[in-house]
Order: sequence, then C-alpha cells, then structure tokens
Amino acid sequence: MTDPWFSLKWFGYEALRSYEWVYPYFLYLIPFIPILFWLRNAFHRNHKQRLTITYTSVSGFRSWLTLLRFVQPVFVGSAICLILVSLARPQVISERRDQYSEGIDIMLLLDISDSMMEKDLSPNRLEAAKKVARRFIKGRLQDRIGLIIFAGEAVSLCPLTTDYELLYGFLDEINPAMIPTAGTAIGSALAVAVNRMRETRGESKVAILISDGDNTSGNLGPTTSAQLANAFGVKVYTISVGRAKKGARTDSTSVAGALVDEGELQNIAGMGNGKYFRATDNTALETVFKQIDQLEKVKSRDVLSRDVSDFYRIYLYWAVLFLLLAIGTKSTFMANILED
Repeated sequence: MTDPWFSLKWFGYEALRSYEWVYPYFLYLIPFIPILFWLRNAFHRNHKQRLTITYTSVSGFRSWLTLLRFVQPVFVGSAICLILVSLARPQVISERRDQYSEGIDIMLLLDISDSMMEKDLSPNRLEAAKKVARRFIKGRLQDRIGLIIFAGEAVSLCPLTTDYELLYGFLDEINPAMIPTAGTAIGSALAVAVNRMRETRGESKVAILISDGDNTSGNLGPTTSAQLANAFGVKVYTISVGRAKKGARTDSTSVAGALVDEGELQNIAGMGNGKYFRATDNTALETVFKQIDQLEKVKSRDVLSRDVSDFYRIYLYWAVLFLLLAIGTKSTFMANILED
C-alpha cells in the first residue's frame, strides 16, 4: 500500500483485513476504552466544580454546544485506540517460494555407424534413438546437455548447453555420413564425454551411451575410459539397441548385421557407477530413457522468502494528531474549563 499516512484508506476493511498482528492482545483492550471514561467520570463526579450561569439562548444552540463538549473526549479516546493499534504492530507479509537447483550435466553419446541404419527399430535404429533422445531432452529442466556422435572416431557435436532448441537442430542433422571412418569407437566417445565434463560444476555428471556394436576402433579402450569416468565422477549409462537373432550367445549377441558385446557395455556401466539397458524395439528404448529420467532427477530446494512491511507508524501518526487536537480543544468552549 502506497497511500499517504493521512489517507482514510488505512481505516478501511480491506486494509485492516490484510494485516497480520504481531501483538494482537493489545486489540482486545480497545473495547475497554469507553469503560475507562465511564470510571473516570464516576470517580470525579462529586469533585467537579460547577458554575451556574443564567443566560438566554436558543435551544438549538444549547444542544449543539452540549454535543461539542464531547469532541475533546472523543479525540482522546481515538488517540488511545490508535496507540493500542500501533502497539499491536500491524504488518503485511508477502511470501515468495523460490526453487533453486544446480542442475545435471548430461552428455548423449550416439553411435552413427552404418549398422545403426538397420530397420529392426522403426524406421531404423538411429532415427528411433534420435526421436527418443529428443523427448528425453524435452523432459529435462535446468540441465545442461551436450551431444557426441561416434563411429570409427568420436566427434563432439554440441557442448553442454541449456539451449535445447540448438540441440534439436543438431539431432535433426545427424546422419552416418558425418563420420566416414568405419567402426565403433566407444572408448574414444566416452573419453571425449569425460573431457567435456571433468571441470564442470553440475550437481551430477551423466553420460548416456547408445550403441549397437562393440568397440572396434579408437585409440582408447572402453575399460580405460570407464575408469576415467569413475575418477571424474561421471556416471555412465549404456544402452544397446537392436533385436537379437535366435541362437545368440550370452555376452556377444548377433544383432541384424552388428555384433553387440553386452558384456563390455555392462562392464562400462558397472565401472561408471551407472546401469546397463537393452532396447529391442522402439517401446523398450523409450522405456529405458524414462527410467534414466527418473534416476537422474534434479535435486532442488525450496527457499521461502518473507517480505515484512510494518504499518504501525501510520496509526501512531494518527494518534499523535488526535492528541494534539485534544490538547488544542481543551481550552476552548468545547471543553468545560472547570473540570479536572
């Protein structure tokens, strides 16, 4: 409220209803103010000095004169009432709840080798992975997300960013022709991700590796990269995509033109304090990303801030004004100078 102190709005219902009272018990004394005047009058009734004056007056003038003699006690009573209101300390408290979070740093590592064009996922493994990755990014809030693509070598396509529209643009452009070198450099891709996140200050660091083949190229092995990830606090989730053929082996499964070394991907996830997932169709792949989304929720904290505005001075100013008016009318015809 920005009204001046002498505005009558301070006595309105809306203003009084908006207050929170620090010492509300002072308000309970207000009904006793008339009783105080009654007691004062009762105790001093026999001690009042009276002067009988005979004068001729119009009855209307006499009645107005009688009423004006109540003005001074009304000023005093109002001043006492407003002093009690000030002592009750009216306040307006506005609360604001702010949510703070440091966010999570997430690197998406996407295999774009030729085998990712197999159509056991619709329309193919790569497009299915891109589609689900887009939904995953859309569901994140305040997280920095980067993108790494790899085939025979690894390329950092997009650094960590909160510009999700930029990420969507990069996802749309991804195709196997971007890296002509044949092979699957899982170790190199993970090493690039660790290098990108080693000096970041995110609350959590996560690498999500999506591939359909084992490590067949690159200068750094997956085990060494996983050890680096563990050393720099990067949690690694690995996802193998594609359907297994019948009669496949346990840790090395032939998948529609690609050999998925599940044991190696499981080992990477284990060393990286993450988890290994297998997605054999579009639904399973989407479920995997939903599970990761639940596992890597942003840890936020709510901070409640209170803005307190005191208004007792307004009513104290009014109390002083009424006291001055009471003193000013004490020596006029409005008061009986023979009293007190």
